[in-house]
Amino acid sequence: MIDDQLQQARQYLAAARRVVVFTGAGISAESGVPTFRGKDATWKGMPAAVASSIGLLEQDLTTAWEWFDYRRTLLKTVVPNAAHLAVAQAETRFEDFLVVTQNVDGLHQKAGSQRIIELHGNIWRGRGLRTGKRYPLPETPLPTLPPRGDQDEPLRPDVVLFGEMLPAGAFEEAEIAASRCDVCLVIGTSGVVYPAALIPFAARDAGAAVIEVNPESTDLTPHMTLSLRGLAGDIVPRLFGQASTSPGLPFTMHTGQG
Repeated sequence: MIDDQLQQARQYLAAARRVVVFTGAGISAESGVPTFRGKDATWKGMPAAVASSIGLLEQDLTTAWEWFDYRRTLLKTVVPNAAHLAVAQAETRFEDFLVVTQNVDGLHQKAGSQRIIELHGNIWRGRGLRTGKRYPLPETPLPTLPPRGDQDEPLRPDVVLFGEMLPAGAFEEAEIAASRCDVCLVIGTSGVVYPAALIPFAARDAGAAVIEVNPESTDLTPHMTLSLRGLAGDIVPRLFGQASTSPGLPFTMHTGQG
């Protein structure tokens, strides 16, 4: 039965010319990236959601950077897992292939993916407060907080904070790609963060096969063509016909409205 379900998902991919891979926190959690979610997620007694807010940045840029540089130190030794690598390796197999990620950790880039839309930015970059110019910031911990760019311009983290809009054009570009794809893989996202969660619906409404990979049911599950239960590091390499390197969990198929 499991082989039959996997084969059905593979058949969708085998017939596809255009593929969108939409990823969330779950794919990176398998690499050990902390999600900082829930009411108990705090830093120095401050809720993580407050530490990641535009309000704190506007009030105290140095403290905001202390929080983000703390997160960066946690990510310093984290490496892509089998799912990230499988997605990167599959990119050249299709006429059009795009990764749309909600993650800010840069693990898709580390894995080798080339075409990526980062809906929520990247924690390894800074952005000028005046000019908006972006700067790579690979070093952690940073030598000075806040870091500075050209002409001593203070930088902010180049990520979308609570209370901010998505980067101009990022969601629109992702939505257009989803509406034109043949298959949309939805990996490790709960589907509760908007507007990002609309991406799978754009694909579904345009007639694409939408395949979810997640250890548990989500708000997206009833709307998926297939919903495969298990770890991304186990399932995603198998979807692309690659060897899996993680034990994974048994997975089942949910046939939804796709």
